[in-house]
Amino acid sequence: MKLASLVLIAAMAWTRLPDIPNARGFAGAFAGVQDGKLIVAGGTHFIDKMPWEGGTKVWYDTVFAFDGEWKPAGKLPKPNGYGVSVTTGQGMLIAGGGNATEHFREVFWLQKDAKLPPLPKPCAFMSGCVLDDVIYIAGGIETPTATSTLNTFWSLDLKKPDAGWRVLAPCPGGGRILSCMAAAEGRVLLFSGAALKVGVDGKAERLWLKDAWSYSEASGWQKQPDMPRVAVAAPGPAPVVDGKILIIGGDDGQNVNFEPKSAHPGFPRDVLAFDVKSQTWSKAGEVPFSLVTTNAVLWNNRIVIPGGEARPGVRSPQVWSLPVP
Repeated sequence: MKLASLVLIAAMAWTRLPDIPNARGFAGAFAGVQDGKLIVAGGTHFIDKMPWEGGTKVWYDTVFAFDGEWKPAGKLPKPNGYGVSVTTGQGMLIAGGGNATEHFREVFWLQKDAKLPPLPKPCAFMSGCVLDDVIYIAGGIETPTATSTLNTFWSLDLKKPDAGWRVLAPCPGGGRILSCMAAAEGRVLLFSGAALKVGVDGKAERLWLKDAWSYSEASGWQKQPDMPRVAVAAPGPAPVVDGKILIIGGDDGQNVNFEPKSAHPGFPRDVLAFDVKSQTWSKAGEVPFSLVTTNAVLWNNRIVIPGGEARPGVRSPQVWSLPVP
């Protein structure tokens, strides 16, 4: 999508819409547009203690719709989070995700009975976007306890869904979780994320990535200039403004071992802009919030960031909005 010029966007002020109607907020929720309304569905938060205190993460199936005010709008088939959600001309689509014990293959329209083929494998913490009615999904992990990422790249033509998912050549940069994808200038672009390895305690340890890649059916994968910094779990699909892809915040990994964890300063607030044609990076201002593991939604001529993780373990119900001419 093309919006207004980047100069105009950078000069505008982000403002808050009414909070999501849950005081804790959600990370890993799904978001998009359905029947003209902004949707936030599913996601997680901690209900008793922070994760480093042994807190319990709870997954939700609630669906909220906003059109001037938030209202309940049904439930997901089951509690779910950390999958892919995209808005298409046919409505909002949800793919994969998972809960504490398993990851899912299901792919479905939010409010339609039409079935879609399941993912080739269970998958969560992947990224996705839509280009010309084709949904692309990259990476992720197959199970909640996985210590390695899926180096996978799949596509589904929404005009011919019965043909099923295509297994495409994987990104040469390797598998990753929590990357950010965008569609621009006839290409799919993939940014940042984290690879995984087995840590000293036997659990997954992150390898922070700042590489960038583009893909087209004609040319396959092509390396792009590295990002100025790591941006894991930046809101996605990344918005595109005047041919430039905006990577809004994201975790740069610099404070991953910050102590005390309760005083974590939050995540970077600068916006990185990638010019697809010139293959150059620049800065496009800063945002007044620190939110990751969330979505970027184009709704009513606004870029909307609905909730997310404000700092490790802490979710936010805040909804931030940037009007675009």
